[in-house]
Amino acid sequence: MATSDINLADRSGSLVESHRSFQPRVVFFHFVIVLLLLVLAGGLAYQQLFRNDVHQDRQRMQSWRRTLVPGPRGDLLDREGRVLAGNGQRLSVVLYLDELQGELRREYLQIRKNYRDSGDKGLPNAGEIEQIARVSVVQRYLDRVNAIINREEKINRQDFDSRHFTNSMLQLPYLLIDDLEPEEFARLIERLPVNSPLQVYTSSRREYPYGVSAAHVLGMVMPDPDIAAKDFQEQDLTTFKMKGTVGRDGLEKQFESTLEGEAGGSIFQVDRLGYKVKSSIKQQMPRQGKTITTSIDIDLQLAAEKKFAEMTDGKSGAVVAIQVNTGEVLALASLPNYNLNETSPRISTEKYAEIEAQGGWLDRTTHGLYPPGSTFKILVTIAGLRAGMIDPADDSINCTGVMQIGNRPFYCDRTAAGFAQHGHIALREAIARSCDYYFYTQGLKISPETIAAEARRFHLDQRTGIQLTETKGMIIPDPAWRERVRHEKWFPGDTANMSIGQGDVLVTPLEMACFAASVARGEVYTKPTLLHDPSAAPQHTESIGLTPAQRAVLLGGMEDCTIYGTADVLTKLKELRIPGLRIAGKTGTAQIGEKKTIAWFICFAPLENPEIAVAVAIEGDTPGETVGGGRYAAPVAQAVLKEWWDKKSRPAGPGVSVKAVK
Repeated sequence: MATSDINLADRSGSLVESHRSFQPRVVFFHFVIVLLLLVLAGGLAYQQLFRNDVHQDRQRMQSWRRTLVPGPRGDLLDREGRVLAGNGQRLSVVLYLDELQGELRREYLQIRKNYRDSGDKGLPNAGEIEQIARVSVVQRYLDRVNAIINREEKINRQDFDSRHFTNSMLQLPYLLIDDLEPEEFARLIERLPVNSPLQVYTSSRREYPYGVSAAHVLGMVMPDPDIAAKDFQEQDLTTFKMKGTVGRDGLEKQFESTLEGEAGGSIFQVDRLGYKVKSSIKQQMPRQGKTITTSIDIDLQLAAEKKFAEMTDGKSGAVVAIQVNTGEVLALASLPNYNLNETSPRISTEKYAEIEAQGGWLDRTTHGLYPPGSTFKILVTIAGLRAGMIDPADDSINCTGVMQIGNRPFYCDRTAAGFAQHGHIALREAIARSCDYYFYTQGLKISPETIAAEARRFHLDQRTGIQLTETKGMIIPDPAWRERVRHEKWFPGDTANMSIGQGDVLVTPLEMACFAASVARGEVYTKPTLLHDPSAAPQHTESIGLTPAQRAVLLGGMEDCTIYGTADVLTKLKELRIPGLRIAGKTGTAQIGEKKTIAWFICFAPLENPEIAVAVAIEGDTPGETVGGGRYAAPVAQAVLKEWWDKKSRPAGPGVSVKAVK
């Protein structure tokens, strides 16, 4: 064998031997590879077995969308079950954008081609072309609607882009027209194809059958973009909401949580562009809010508002009627008012400004602060009788028509012809004829502190607690108040003014209605309510504290007021008489500054067993007017009493029983 062959054989053997020998690095590398494969397999197994729910949730959140639709609000009824605020049909035509994906794409390509073919160097970018395509397609569909209903509606490009495409609200129908007339709605139903992206749509809108009546009691609603579905799951999904409504004021606001409907909605699967690719995965129907039965009697409310308008020729004021025993408010009218239907589903800027210019937003029943005028003499009488300062039989006070207090003359019932001279007068006649001289004299004797304490005992310095917002500006003054608030001294003239409900005394019409109801019941406080409860127990508070004889004189003077006194129009004018109904009343006229007067009338009836109390306050502009309470305010109260008496006298018809919400 040659030497070279031997050497080659030796080298081959050594190489084989070397390859088969232990190589630690190779083993380690294999170990690492196996370990990494095990980690990868374990990770995959962990993700598949233990984190599957997490991945499904992520996939669900990326491809599912939730839409919410508001539930109808609950109804507001009057005490006899008549709808004061309900839900009417809102007739609309909408366009389902998620069905236009192909058409929008074709329009985009055509517009881009047109720009390129024109050779225009100012070619819009892709986003601008998309906007043009969207508006063009949607306007085309709107033109089809216009052709059917003979309109010329145009797309608001800015509103369209911001509300739908830029916010990816493709699941919500785009509202083209939301004020269709019934005949337009019918034509569209007849002529639109069933499978068209254009569809007529019926939704709920707040509707007030009586328009302006009880506007401040009911209140208006405003759009609410933040609706919620309490029992509708999947709240972590991207959610698109159709606007609902929320109470802005009045009972609509105070009972929002009760009246608010429960939203419903649907869950859809969408593609990466936001277009719906699968029908509803889950759906929940909206639910209407709860019904509330108010204490309002719409017949009395309408009577009050109608007569007020007749007597005042557009002036401002308030009328309140209240059930004596329970405090249930039967009528609560503030004038001027506004038509609630013109605020739903939204109020225009022009209409808002118009109502504001007329002073229609202010609820004068709860926020109108007025000096009570001579109606306050009832309070002064009670204070004097309880303090032993007034003897009902004493007629020694001689009304000469004017009293000098300090360096100022105080007149009694000054009129254009001069002033009244009542001569010697006792309490009952002083109430009936509203003799200022008599009450100047008695007030100075009783003291402002005693009068103020009595007024506070009747809660005339406090809010009534009714289910509406109320002013906190009521004032029952006395020397301590004057010193604390105004840092001024109290003079006898201030007491004289206070004795006839002038000066710093300020109250609301609602407070005076509660005061009249309290006097009628022989108690000091009445808490009003706007909720009707057929089984409500009579209210009972502290007794006024008059003897039967004292009470008889007080009520006798109030009845005489309507027979021969300052409200004798209720008896002398045939058209104002209410046969069979005895009324206890008190007029008042107060002056604010030099240009404004307030005509008052408070009353209750029937005298022998009072059931209803009424307060009327009318703003006037006749300086020196002293008979406004009898001339203007009393006839308004009479209209309410007559409607109440007529209803009471009629046989009861079939009623609607609705349980009040508390």
